[in-house]
Amino acid sequence: MARRLRLFAADIPYHVIQRGNNRNPIFFSEEDYLFFLDTLAEAKIKHPCLVLGYCLMTNHFHLLLQPKEKDNVSLLIKLLGGKYVRYINKAYKRTGTLWEGRFKCCLIDKNIYFLSCLRYIETNPVRAGMVVLPELYRWSSYRARAFGEKNAILDLDSWYNGLGPNPQEQQLNYRKFFKTSMPESELKLIREMTQKNGLIGCSNFKEGIQRITGKKIIFRDPGRPANSEK
Repeated sequence: MARRLRLFAADIPYHVIQRGNNRNPIFFSEEDYLFFLDTLAEAKIKHPCLVLGYCLMTNHFHLLLQPKEKDNVSLLIKLLGGKYVRYINKAYKRTGTLWEGRFKCCLIDKNIYFLSCLRYIETNPVRAGMVVLPELYRWSSYRARAFGEKNAILDLDSWYNGLGPNPQEQQLNYRKFFKTSMPESELKLIREMTQKNGLIGCSNFKEGIQRITGKKIIFRDPGRPANSEK
């Protein structure tokens, strides 16, 4: 079967997911998480991307990336994945692949669906039953926006300033949004489109990306969830 085509464009957010082979663990200790984040910090500089969100789960990771050039998502993941595999194989005296095939990704309409995708990523540990609140999970970007925790990797985009007149209000409103339940339709849409290397957004967004790439896009109109542009 032919590989499903992936679409890349500059300055568009991408939800990226990479799983461990056979869904086996990819993180085994605190040092592994720290090494992964250090490597992500290196990769985002070498292949410039904004890191707008992340969550490192036991057997997979989520990233929300915005590349400065169209190929930078692939280049970043290649550097990150390759260096991390070499580290794991050396640290645990193992050989062979760590990843389950290629990474999956989808383009995100920033004007409509960006905040919903962040919520999907940062509440992953809650849905998995690992914690009862997203702030209790150390290996995600949630606490930076929700509580102002210092995070050298995360890029705070301009939309965040629109959540309130000062950092305290911005953090409060971010936490309030996360207290609302995520509709099952949104969960299903993000999962489906990420697996299919598709797109989440309105029809105008789809048409714009199609013009940029010159390629047919997997698309299903999600309607209008909570607007991230306050």
